[in-house]
Amino acid sequence: MNPAPPQYLIGVDTGGTYTDAAIIEAAGQRVIATAKSITTKGDLSIGVADAITRAMAGLPQGLHPQDIALVSVSTTLATNAVVEGHGSAVGVLLVGFDASMAERTGIAKAFPGMALARIAGGHDHNGEQAQALDLDALDEAIEQMAPHVDAFAVAAAFAVRNPAHEQLVRSRIVEKTGKPVTLSTELSSSLDAPRRALTATLNARLISRVTHLIEAVQSAMARLHIACPLMIVKGDGTLALAHSVAKRPIETVLSGPAASLVGARWLSGLDNFILSDMGGTTTDVGALIDGLPRVNLEGAEVGGWRTMVRAIDVRTIGLGGDSEVLLAANGRLEVRPQRIVPVSLLAARYPQTLDLLQADLADVEGGNSMQGRFVLLPFGAKGPRLSDELSARESELLAQVRPEPTPLRTLATTMNATRAIHSLQRKGLIQVAGFTPSDAGHVLGLQDNWSREGAVMAAQLGCRLREMKFPTPERTEQYARDVWSETVRLSARAILDTALGFSLPDDRISQAVCSGEATLGLARISIKPAVPVVAVGGPVKVFYGELARRLDCEVVFPPHGDVANAVGAATGVVAATVQVEVHGDGSGVFRVMGAGLSQSFGLAAHALQAAEQGASAAALAAVQAMGASAPEVEVSVEKKYFPQAKDERGLMQAVFTAKAVGRP
Repeated sequence: MNPAPPQYLIGVDTGGTYTDAAIIEAAGQRVIATAKSITTKGDLSIGVADAITRAMAGLPQGLHPQDIALVSVSTTLATNAVVEGHGSAVGVLLVGFDASMAERTGIAKAFPGMALARIAGGHDHNGEQAQALDLDALDEAIEQMAPHVDAFAVAAAFAVRNPAHEQLVRSRIVEKTGKPVTLSTELSSSLDAPRRALTATLNARLISRVTHLIEAVQSAMARLHIACPLMIVKGDGTLALAHSVAKRPIETVLSGPAASLVGARWLSGLDNFILSDMGGTTTDVGALIDGLPRVNLEGAEVGGWRTMVRAIDVRTIGLGGDSEVLLAANGRLEVRPQRIVPVSLLAARYPQTLDLLQADLADVEGGNSMQGRFVLLPFGAKGPRLSDELSARESELLAQVRPEPTPLRTLATTMNATRAIHSLQRKGLIQVAGFTPSDAGHVLGLQDNWSREGAVMAAQLGCRLREMKFPTPERTEQYARDVWSETVRLSARAILDTALGFSLPDDRISQAVCSGEATLGLARISIKPAVPVVAVGGPVKVFYGELARRLDCEVVFPPHGDVANAVGAATGVVAATVQVEVHGDGSGVFRVMGAGLSQSFGLAAHALQAAEQGASAAALAAVQAMGASAPEVEVSVEKKYFPQAKDERGLMQAVFTAKAVGRP
């Protein structure tokens, strides 16, 4: 009898700069191959297929597509889109919201000009209709919004107690437009309607991006003849089948750091550590305590917005190897949250960039802030993606952008043109290239994967702009060192904030510690984490050796740490958590609500039994729908009683939490 062929798991991580792939041997639970490829935002399938192909080619015995049991993907696309303010145009419909509730959503402030309408309707806290849904106003709002939006978000007052109005609104939208609709109740069971509305809006903005990713991975799998389940990492580190995530892309916010936390533990073997995952666009910092990640019960906070998505407790800051470096008005170098293409990467990909940089250096005028900066289409795009939603000036400029670099100064010739380019960049239709911390690493010899010559010339231009004279080699190196040092300082601050559990004040003491100064005046100062820092992600070795010196702490660089996200994606589990509540009114009536249940009972025992069974069944169904095999369910309950209650007849509230867990 021939032994069964070995099975392999492939983890993929699509980041802002790189797409990583890791191949795990299922039986031995070991990494056997890894690979990186440039993320091709114009066509994600190119980068995904290239990364998987390179990883498979790295195996001496080769790898047959039929031996691959699972492909699992983690992604920072949703997180990056929220941080950078990208996303689809959305129409928001708020049912039963008064003006104050609508303002508390924060939608109008977060997304100025977003189409938003308040519709009469909604329910009360018992799930009874408070006001009839105004169908005429609803139809009018849909008709007005439909030509200008790609998706809709719907939130109704007390919809978690009765989702009928949200569901009716979705039916009308689908019937009239066919466009995707996000319901707040499908993302959260919280009564907080304003935050549910914001979460639904963010979700609707992300649908097209995550759908595009799923289609790209499926296309790459088909190209490589891989036929197996495709799963996506959610923000709490668990997995779900891709099709079940497609309608709830907000759940993939913090997918990247969640996967890296799982991968970092798997690779390092540690159960207590601070994780720092540094990529091209963001740095994600979290903690693992006694083998368990901190989960933020209030919901993930990303880009300054508090969502209602269950996710690991992680700080996401706009700091990465590809962060934009700009000269502030006071002459100080600033490392900004916006991601751009490093000049060294651009020069490696397009050698003509070196001639363009040389032309900027030969410009006797000098001191132009646009010198050393370029515009191009997203990698993988074959041509500009024009849209009716663009202004005339945006369309005119986009038509001039090519796949290869064009000097920014030749396009941004007026303030109006500059604003249009920034708008196209925010919408993800073009890329801007310039000097970044990764370029500083190349100048200093700490990084060598791209063009050092391009990085040095870009540093010369930056130094000339700062000093208003042509730089010497020493001053050019100092310019790069200043950028590198500021990146280390910001990274150290994020680590200390996580270690302390609160944000340090930006005072002289914290600045001195994060800058590596051991004394301040006549005082010796030191703040250091009490647990190791596990540093993963491509750029960490460029910056975190110095961070370890400044904070006097242990920094661990685990093997394959540069692809920790991909490893975490391949080694996760499928899980679902469902809550069902029982509310007693003190008169002997007990109402069961949640997970689609809305029933009243005359006996507490019957209500409790129905709630427990309902929570368990819903969690089991949810985890099976997400692709779990042989899941197990655990149910816990918390009860509160009226004062002087003697038995279950005095039950005020019971909350059943069912968690189902299974392997993919």
